[in-house]
Formats: sequence, C-alpha cells, structure tokens
Amino acid sequence: MEKTTVQTMIAALDVGVTRSAKAQGMAKLTPLHREVLSTLPQGTMQEVRVLHAVLQPGDVTPHHSHRFPVTVYVTEGVFTLHLEGRDPVSVGPGEVFVEPPHVNMTGSNEGSVPATTILFYVCDPEAPFADPVPLTS
Repeated sequence: MEKTTVQTMIAALDVGVTRSAKAQGMAKLTPLHREVLSTLPQGTMQEVRVLHAVLQPGDVTPHHSHRFPVTVYVTEGVFTLHLEGRDPVSVGPGEVFVEPPHVNMTGSNEGSVPATTILFYVCDPEAPFADPVPLTS
C-alpha cells in the first residue's frame, strides 16, 4: 500500500479548483447554473435521479407537474416548456432551466432536430417523477 503524504493530500484538495496561475494540469469547473431553492425534500433521506430524454421533432410530453424542482440541461436541439400562467420558455444547447414544483406544464420539441436533455431530480425516495394533470377545456 502506498503512503500518502501531507503534500499529496493538500494537492488532492486542489482538484477541481480553477487557478489562473496554472494553465494546465487542473480540472476546470465551469458553472452552468446556480439557484437557491426552498422546495427540495426535507425528509431524512433524499433520492437523486439523473435522466436522459430525447424528444424527436414534434414530440410533446403529457400535461404534468412535479413534486420537486427538475433541473433541465439541454445538450442538443431546443426544448420548449409551456408552464401554466407563464410565457413559453425555450432552452437551447448548453442552457439550464429549473422547472418549478407544483406547476402544471408540458414540454415539446418544436424544432427540426432532436432535443436531447439531461434531467436532475432530487426527491423523496420512491416519489413519482411526474404527476399527470388532467386537461381542462
């Protein structure tokens, strides 16, 4: 077994820290989004889910809501969200949007190329990802 020195441990703390003094050799973190929320689960246990979704041109999600915020990161195409009582929100490649909880919504791909998303969901263990919302006339 290899011994770890204090210098090695200190150096390990630097991993991921961006330092302008070093042009290379350090992992560079690029913040994509930061948002303070008060609507995350408050129980003693939380479940973290990371999901990948691809919507083909013309695809539409069912009308739904979420019990907790969903962070959407788009890697390709444009994902358009229609949130009840709000203007539509279009999220493009490299952009992030946090879907609020308890808001009725639907998502769609109104473009001509697939919309690829990565979804991050922190919830109570075993909570459903989405709750269906009946359409009203």
